[in-house]
Amino acid sequence: MSKRFLVIGSNSFSGACFVDHLLGRDCEVLGASRSAEPHDVFLPYKWGAKRGHFSFRQIDINHQLDELLGWVEELKPEYVVNFAAQGMVAQSWLTPEHWYQTNVVGQVKLHDRLRKLPFLKRYVHVTTPEAYGSTEGWIKESFHFAPSTPYAVSRAACDLHLMSFFKAYKFPVCFTRAANVYGPGQQLYRVIPRAMLYARLGKKMQLHGGGHSIRSFIHMDDVADATYRIAIDGVAGDSYHISTRDTVSIRALVEKIADLTQTPFKDLAEVSEDRLGKDQAYLLESSKIRQDLGWSDRVSLDDGLKETLAWVDANLEVLKTLPADYIHKP
Repeated sequence: MSKRFLVIGSNSFSGACFVDHLLGRDCEVLGASRSAEPHDVFLPYKWGAKRGHFSFRQIDINHQLDELLGWVEELKPEYVVNFAAQGMVAQSWLTPEHWYQTNVVGQVKLHDRLRKLPFLKRYVHVTTPEAYGSTEGWIKESFHFAPSTPYAVSRAACDLHLMSFFKAYKFPVCFTRAANVYGPGQQLYRVIPRAMLYARLGKKMQLHGGGHSIRSFIHMDDVADATYRIAIDGVAGDSYHISTRDTVSIRALVEKIADLTQTPFKDLAEVSEDRLGKDQAYLLESSKIRQDLGWSDRVSLDDGLKETLAWVDANLEVLKTLPADYIHKP
């Protein structure tokens, strides 16, 4: 029998890529997101023939939890992977209560229902390295948090809540914290697709603080593979870092894209004021998942950027008609 997954937040970039990965493994997949499915250009699971079966329902965990759990109890997925969260760091300062509602209160209510399901083998909570705050050197997995923004505080609080459920109820949770993900299908307000789109349209993007912060970028195909391994073979109560061993400054990343698109850097980017509470670096030491689950990253940044640019170019006529900025939904 094929494995059955519920993917919460299946319309997100990471969620949609993971659905695509599962269907390639002939899994049965239930997808739930609070918004209707976006344009197909942002849904990799619609780009080609897949062996598995996918069913989608538009469900908001803040307001339709009974509907979600009714669906879960009817179809009994063995694995639940949760990508759903109120994202975006800068905007979390404007209405922090929205971030705490979705990322803490709504999640706690969900988990309190899921923990009572006898058929659930694994719950994978997709969280964030932002919970650590700005790091110095490569850090291993831990729950020693120093969040710098309302977004990061909300995610850290939810992680700690889930650990209390693991300790009290043996709730079968695993945590993932990934480096900066990218790839074809990513929302246009993220740095890589935005830089590529702006290069093609002759527009100039803002480089916050000059782009000196350091990040590690990882292709979503590698993240999806890691997430699947964690769902199947991860140890309950453990967290796993998913990251390459390479780093790049945001400025150097945009310079790469300028070279790739044959656009002068001065025509693509201009320095603007830094974002409030932005962390200087996230360097995630990832030997645990490599040693314990046999995972390794396979897509280099240069190859991944070329693949992403090919997606932008193939869909340019559609992409230039779609909103390029983040639109907040309370």
